Amino acid sequence: MTAPVPTVDPYAPGSSASGGRLLITLNPLAKIAAVLPAVVVLVFVRDLITPLCMIALAYAVILIGARLTTRTVMLLFLVIPLGIVAIGFGFSIWVDAAGVDTTAPFLQIGGWTLFTGAVQIGFTTALRLAAILALTLIGGLTTTGPDLVRAGIQHLRVPYRIGYTALAAYRFVPRFGYELSVIRAAHRVRGHHGGRGPFARIARGWGYIVPLLASAIRHAERVALAMDARAFGAHPTRTERYTVPFRVRDTVFIVLFIAASGAILALTFPWQP
Repeated sequence: MTAPVPTVDPYAPGSSASGGRLLITLNPLAKIAAVLPAVVVLVFVRDLITPLCMIALAYAVILIGARLTTRTVMLLFLVIPLGIVAIGFGFSIWVDAAGVDTTAPFLQIGGWTLFTGAVQIGFTTALRLAAILALTLIGGLTTTGPDLVRAGIQHLRVPYRIGYTALAAYRFVPRFGYELSVIRAAHRVRGHHGGRGPFARIARGWGYIVPLLASAIRHAERVALAMDARAFGAHPTRTERYTVPFRVRDTVFIVLFIAASGAILALTFPWQP
């Protein structure tokens, strides 16, 4: 008789998914509360220095407290910088030249001139968006959906009927991806819609719709039956297998991050070019 294979919940506190990093051990609500004031203020910022400092602060927190993967490194040091450049020049082109024609020309192509003021406005907007994204990545890269739902239910008194329904809907997305891969493999085995080119791809995609819809309906029925079997919604509260406590470290993180971001905002005030 073989011994039972132990199962590991990747979302359980202290599991191997945490990697021992500080940010992953924090309460998800603490990471939201820490960055929310800075995100709100960044909406009204109009200079270049403030969002740059916020990006540096967010990157420092992520590099110190998050588990770095290849995808994370590419996002931080390739995707976001390229996005800043693309969005910055894109917004620069759309700026009304009549409002910045008193500044020095930055680029001239024939009769068209891109002024320095337009470039500054464009990159100010791009950096502001990048700073908001970088701040949200502090929680986004280190928080799981189940932990966020549990924290909201336990500490914000979100009705569990809403929280777990949203979580079930969120988990439909990876399920659809798996079902689509199975359907594609089945079609390849049967030789359906072979060939290359855009028309063959359209034909293959059209053939995925009906089986994917049928699979989605079956999965929704199974989820509904499982929720009914567990008396979901029959009681005002439910017990939790895992709790997401709000510890002293969460309060310390909120205070320190708000103090750091507040110092940056105070030093760069009035946030105008």
